[in-house]
Amino acid sequence: MLGLLGGAAWLFLGILEDVVNGDPLVLADHAIYNALQEVRTPLGDAIMVAITEIGDTKVVVVVTTVIFLWLAWKRAWRTAAFWLAAVGGASALNTVIKVALHRARPDELLYSGWSAFSFPSGHSTTNMALYGFLAFLIAGELRPALRVLIGTGAAVLIFMIACSRLYLGAHWFSDVAGGAAVGSAWFILLAIFYLRRPVERIGSSALLVTASAAIILAGAGNIYHSHSTDIARYAAKNAIHALAVADWWTTGWQTLPDRRVDLTGEVEEPLTFQWAGSLQGLQDLLQQDGWRPSLGWTPVTVLKWLTASTDTTVVPVVPHFASGRLPDIAFVRSSTALAPSTARLVLRLWETDMKLEDREQTPLWVGSITEERIYRLLSLVTMVSTQPDFTGPREALARSLREGHLVSRDEVEAKGGWDGRVLLARQKASHPPPLLPSNPAQPVGSGADPRNKCRVSNWLEPSRL
Repeated sequence: MLGLLGGAAWLFLGILEDVVNGDPLVLADHAIYNALQEVRTPLGDAIMVAITEIGDTKVVVVVTTVIFLWLAWKRAWRTAAFWLAAVGGASALNTVIKVALHRARPDELLYSGWSAFSFPSGHSTTNMALYGFLAFLIAGELRPALRVLIGTGAAVLIFMIACSRLYLGAHWFSDVAGGAAVGSAWFILLAIFYLRRPVERIGSSALLVTASAAIILAGAGNIYHSHSTDIARYAAKNAIHALAVADWWTTGWQTLPDRRVDLTGEVEEPLTFQWAGSLQGLQDLLQQDGWRPSLGWTPVTVLKWLTASTDTTVVPVVPHFASGRLPDIAFVRSSTALAPSTARLVLRLWETDMKLEDREQTPLWVGSITEERIYRLLSLVTMVSTQPDFTGPREALARSLREGHLVSRDEVEAKGGWDGRVLLARQKASHPPPLLPSNPAQPVGSGADPRNKCRVSNWLEPSRL
């Protein structure tokens, strides 16, 4: 138990340090949040709202009161005192940490007062202490096989409540993990002191029946009373930000992330391409230079990885998460710099939460363009390796599009195979393009009215002007 206490305390302090210092775990928070919001469904919402309602304060108070009355009826006053300390102490400890850190929730409108703060999760902290210490009390008088069953049941209930908080967007991942860690440390600490004296007989089997009945009745009552309200309260928020085309073209593009962040919070390759328009419009442009959409992942295409195919474009592209989202589409083309059978260019695109406003709303996409080397291990298995050069693939994409606007990020230094510049391109409209600017060295689209959705001449090659 001392080992478990030390592990739980170490985990909590590690998470607390990451939250305070903004370490990669905080980046993983946003990635996991976005990933879960992408997979939400009405049925999933209904189930997860019901589960989170089982862990609400109302249910916690009812279960705590029923167990206390049972222990008082058994005259197990010492056990009753530890029981109140486990639940009440966990709740108080959670509130103190919340107030001290003032961390904002993913959705700040869900709660008010002290509950508006995010770290650690109150549901995770309190329910971990409540059901953890309850399982500890009940299992004390049971056979080892039944102890495992009781512990597993309590763990599953705690885990489901914690998952519901993540799914509904009420907490960050670090909030839930930190709450579970501090709740575990608290009830284990109390259990160690509780075992320093002979354990009181409380009737474990009867207590199990009583606790189960209290959880079911209190949980069902709370679901019946609050479910319809909570469905609206925890509804998925589709935050779409509108931006004028002119604003995006000049400075607004810098509000989008400069690098991809995976689910673990690690910062990966730069996002060197932004596209305003439809995916079909981009595909029409790319296909003129040999690009084509990557094959989807099916049982048949997976076998391409298990063969030594000489066509690099038939091997499906490995999907990479960017802030919790999988790419909406990927394009591939054999690399002309090397033999076509040994390298390929890969363009992955993710739709952003930003829409450009002109005569109509235009979706905005952010992408990474990389070169992948192809290796055929023993001529049996295909393997790929992403190359560290990101400037060359971006230039190849610019030549394929024959249109675009190359801009430099103010805060990014040229290093690590990237010169800090991003390629902007937008879909041309059906209306005629504007006249060339009076200064031939100035790219079309910067001096002319940027609100016109026209073909942007390639200023990367001045001879085209």
